[in-house]
Amino acid sequence: MVTRGRLCLIACRSGSEFTKRIIDELDRIYSQDQTLDRFQFTSSDEVVFANREIKTVINDNVRGQDIYVVQCIDDPMVQDRSVNDNLMAVCTAVNAAYNSDAASVTAVLPQFPYARQERKKARESITAQQVARFLEASGANRIITIDIHAEAIEGFLWRAHLENLHAHRVITSYFRQHLAVPNMIVVAPDVGSADRGRTYASSLGTGLAIVDKERNYEQPSTIKKMSLVGDVRGKNVFMGDDLVATGGTLLNAARLCKEKGAEKIFFACTLPFLSGKAHEKFDKAREEGLFDGFIGTDAVFRGPQFMAEHPWYHEVSVAPLFAHVIHNINVKRSVSELLA
Repeated sequence: MVTRGRLCLIACRSGSEFTKRIIDELDRIYSQDQTLDRFQFTSSDEVVFANREIKTVINDNVRGQDIYVVQCIDDPMVQDRSVNDNLMAVCTAVNAAYNSDAASVTAVLPQFPYARQERKKARESITAQQVARFLEASGANRIITIDIHAEAIEGFLWRAHLENLHAHRVITSYFRQHLAVPNMIVVAPDVGSADRGRTYASSLGTGLAIVDKERNYEQPSTIKKMSLVGDVRGKNVFMGDDLVATGGTLLNAARLCKEKGAEKIFFACTLPFLSGKAHEKFDKAREEGLFDGFIGTDAVFRGPQFMAEHPWYHEVSVAPLFAHVIHNINVKRSVSELLA
């Protein structure tokens, strides 16, 4: 079989748990196809100096190999590493692979850094564009991410390819198996998520309603007014989004749906950042009966302890999807067939 070179994985520190789950799925793929040469997991060291500078050292020969550097930028399980620490770590790892004469270097980033800063409203940086340039300048030929917040970011890359995966099939499959209720309707929590809402509605075979919100841009994460387009009275609501930070959008949309007569409400998102004390807001909202369940993916890994402490939370893995995409790229097969 013709490949792009031997498949080789490198895990940054905050990407180590996600890498393990990718390897578990790759093991299954390779066990079913004996024509493939065994993929390699390459040892590396992430060095942090006294002044907090970071560098990555690759411990094995990777010359001519097809390298995939895995990093989770926002990692709740590693409290001493900031988003910027993890961004710098993946840039040094990509550059280390490039300098080691790898045939190809792909950055595997379940969370694209600074994806919410893709445009300017005042005298400010378009930081998502800067990040795209950082990754390219470091030597990345390709970036694999999932449900990127702004698709315009693809246009920021001059040389590297962007593979933007989608989690809706994984999420809706879990919902059907474990949480499904009759008389459903999908509600998009804001106009910006209307396309995603249509995708979920099509997948679940339901109608679609949309929450229209007017933000107060003088105060961050503040909403001035909300209205609902569609009828949720007497229906069970599925509300999906790409990411949840403070939780304000989902919770306010849920309150509006309850006021309009909705019955059960289920949340889902690809990137459950749950920044700061957001999980406490959801604890309180669940106690009040505002929602009935929340599905998040391990693109932001929460783990068993979090689920035990917050029974409303359900975690599903998108690592197998990343593994199949990595495999298909390596053996020069279609990626889009995995996303249809």
